[in-house]
Amino acid sequence: MVWFTCTSAVLLITLTIMLLVLPVALPPLPPPPPVLMFIPVVILVLLLVLAVLPAGFNGVVVGYL
Repeated sequence: MVWFTCTSAVLLITLTIMLLVLPVALPPLPPPPPVLMFIPVVILVLLLVLAVLPAGFNGVVVGYL
């Protein structure tokens, strides 16, 4: 059974090598601004709110196309 094509296997191997080599070769980056640190928190809160809303809540869903 073939799970990956040759092209996708080469792409995955190249990506793996880049993830292993680039952090060693590149200098350390400065920390991001504090405002950017809140973006994952905002996304997490939004997903949590959407997870606990009832499915028939009409205030969020506009309608189906």
